[in-house]
Parts: sequence; C-alpha cells; structure tokens
Amino acid sequence: MAQNEVIIRFNKVSFDYGFKKPILNEAEFSIRENSKITLMGQNGAGKSTIFQLITNKLKPESGSIIIKNGLTVATAHQVIPREQANLTILQFFEKAFSKKIYNLEPKIENVLEVVNLNAPLDRIIKSFSGGQQARLLLAQAIIQDPDILLLDEPTNNLDKDGIIHLTNFLINYKKTCLVISHDADFLNAFTQGVLYLDSFTKKIEQYTGNYFDVVKEIQNRLERERMKNVRLEKDIAHRKEQANFFAQKGGHLRDVARKMREKIDDLSEEKVDERREDKTIRKFKIPCQKDISGRILNLDAVTVIRNHKPTIKKIEVTLKKKERLLLTGPNGIGKTTLLEKLATGHAKGEHIANGIRIGYYRQDFSTLDFNSTVYEALKDVIRDGTEQDLRSTASGFLLDAEILKTKIGSLSEGQKGLTAFACLTLLQPGILILDEPTNHINFRHIPIIAEALDSYEGAMILVSHIPDFVQRIKITKVLDLDTL
Repeated sequence: MAQNEVIIRFNKVSFDYGFKKPILNEAEFSIRENSKITLMGQNGAGKSTIFQLITNKLKPESGSIIIKNGLTVATAHQVIPREQANLTILQFFEKAFSKKIYNLEPKIENVLEVVNLNAPLDRIIKSFSGGQQARLLLAQAIIQDPDILLLDEPTNNLDKDGIIHLTNFLINYKKTCLVISHDADFLNAFTQGVLYLDSFTKKIEQYTGNYFDVVKEIQNRLERERMKNVRLEKDIAHRKEQANFFAQKGGHLRDVARKMREKIDDLSEEKVDERREDKTIRKFKIPCQKDISGRILNLDAVTVIRNHKPTIKKIEVTLKKKERLLLTGPNGIGKTTLLEKLATGHAKGEHIANGIRIGYYRQDFSTLDFNSTVYEALKDVIRDGTEQDLRSTASGFLLDAEILKTKIGSLSEGQKGLTAFACLTLLQPGILILDEPTNHINFRHIPIIAEALDSYEGAMILVSHIPDFVQRIKITKVLDLDTL
C-alpha cells in the first residue's frame, strides 16, 4: 500500500435516523493511512454514528463510503454493552471475533499487559471499576489487530496513570486511528488532524495540525463569521433607511429604492447562520433539600480492593451541609463500589441521616430508566415544580421538545449526562454522590457544571480524574483510598 494513501472516503454521505433527526447531509472527507485523527462535535451531533457508518453497522441514506479493500476495523466503545456485563473476561474477548480463536488466553494476557490491567480471565466484567472497564474495551479492540482503530471516549474513567499509558500507546501506534474525546491535553499529544462535525449544516469540515491549533483555527473562523454578520447587519440597516427615504420621494428615485432593496436581499443571503453547536447549557443551580442540619453522612469504614481482594479499613469521615469530600485512588481500588453502596444504603460503616434525598450521578447512567422518555425521567423526580418548570429546566440543558419525547436509551452518552444533571436539579437532594460527572460532557459545559456544583449547599462526595474540573470546586475533605 502506498504511503499516506487514502483508505477511508465519504462521498456526499447523508444519514437520517428518521423524521427531524438528520445527522449528515452530503458529508465529504477522507482519511489517510497511518494518520491519527480526532472527530469533534457537539453532544448528540452524531460522532458515534460516523463510527457505525465506517464499521457498516449503519447504512447511509445516500452517497457512498469507500474503505480500502481488505482493511479491518475495530471499535473501542464508550461503555460495556449491558448484555455483556455478566460475561467473564474470556467470554468478553471471544465476542470480539466472529469465529473461534485458538490459543486466545495468552493473547488476552498479552493485550491486558498493553493496557496495564492485571486480572484473572474468569472474573465477571461488571465487577470491574469504570476505569478498568475502559481498559477492557480498549484491549478488546486492540486484540483484533485492526488496520483502523476507532476509539470512542477512551479516557473516560481512566486515572492519571491510565491516560499516560494510553497516550504513549497511541503516540507509538503504527496504524490508522480515529478518536472521539473531550480531553484536550490527551488529544493534543498525538492528533495530526481534526474532522469537525457541524451539527447545524450536518457536514464535516476537515483540518490538519495538532488539536490545540485546530481548535484555535475553528474559534477564529467563528469569530470572523460573527464579525462578518455584524458588518452586514450594519450595512443592511443603513441601506434600508436610504431605500425608505428614496421610496417616499417618488419618480425615478423609486427605482433606486427598488434596486437598493434587491441589494439588501443579496446582503441578507451572505449572512452566515449562527452555529447551533456553539450553544452551551444555561447556568444553573442544584437546589439543596430544605430543613436539613447537622451530620448528613457518617462513614467509619471502607472496603479497599487490591489484587482483586477486598480489605475493610477503619476511617472517620463526617459530612455536613456545604462540605465536599473528594474520593481519590487508582482505577479498581473501590471508589465506584463505595459510591454505589453509599447511594443504595448498603455500605458497611456508613449512615446517611433519615429523610435525606440522595442525588446519585452514576458514570454508566444506570440510575436512569433507558426505556423511559426524557420527559418521564424528569417528571418522576421533580419536586414542587410545574410543567413549565420542568420544560424550562430541560431547555437549559439543551433538551428540547423533540429530545423530551426520546427514550433515554436512544440518546448519546453526552445527552444522557445532561439528562442526569437535569434530574439532579429537579430532585433538590440533600447530598450529591457524583461518579465521574464530566464523562461524555462537551468541554463547553464543564465550567458551568463546576460552578453549579461549587454553589451547591448540601453535602457532596465526588470522584473525578479531571484535575481542572476538581480545582473549580472548593473541596473541604479528601479521602485517598490508596493510602489506607
């Protein structure tokens, strides 16, 4: 194969999930051999859909997708499919192949070493932490030794060491790779170009260069378009005044006014439509449950997991209103397990005061009913609010009337995250339990979410591997499970 030969080409590809759900409109782009490309776009714009078109799981409505003959493709998905959660590691890797693979066990052990995960092959998938599952998803793709590797939010749930390990792997990776991620530093370490999915035009814009340079280029272009609109609007307003003046004079000046109005129409067509993907969620607050005081949470023991073996450790942690506990430690040490037990009341050595409403943000969104619509999910949790309050809150999280009618299972992961935050806002909890709340969330929304959490007046327990996000929230206590 010739060096830098085009191996994937989209020719005027259009795709539509159904009425009012267009994703692509005559999109055109190409990807060259051995390139490392980032796919950018708003939550719900259709980035994961493009991956499914490349892997032939979805078919375009029109246009063509050409992939070089004989090339193989593998995808590291965002989350473990629910139907595979009860598989063992061995069974999970067997699912990666359409036919039986002999001597699979040593190959699994080798690829687990690549992703820096040590685990017995008979362990059940759902027993792993979110970060460990992210490693398994990557390993399942790598073991196929594909010519084209597709990574969908691969850093979600990964701790610092995991992200460093993955970054070094991609820097040294010798084949073609497409990545969807909101982690700017991670992307900038290896990206050679960007495919930008414009959720307004439904087209793909292609850029070359490192990630930070491309983002700056896109921002500059948006600013140029905005300034162009400002100039055109000023010119149009001036010409309208002149046209109205001449039209009142009569005679040949009316012809001048008519020609000026034609010019105004031409100028109006030159205006660039405001890009909808630049919208961010509105600033919001999560109201705290009323009439609560004193200790909200007492925690005197936690379970720490090392080498797949749990050990109970004695601690002394209490939380009152406005106190925020940051729970830290490497992937697999037991952070998510602790949060789940706290939220469900099954943790040993833990007590949440009676009557306290718990707002639980799970990294896999399993607190949401995937068979319910977004509207039904919000309706189930709203406190003391009206129908207008519900819809206004939803709108603030970019959940419009059409999305409200959509089943949660059909949303993008980012939209599920925004739905989860809308639920927390309407619930008015007394304690927030947040497990990686920035996963899948567009980087534009993260400062607004951090501000809302920082202003929350109840108790809070937070797990996050994103330092910039954590620094925006006034943390009052830290519990590092790795030091126990």
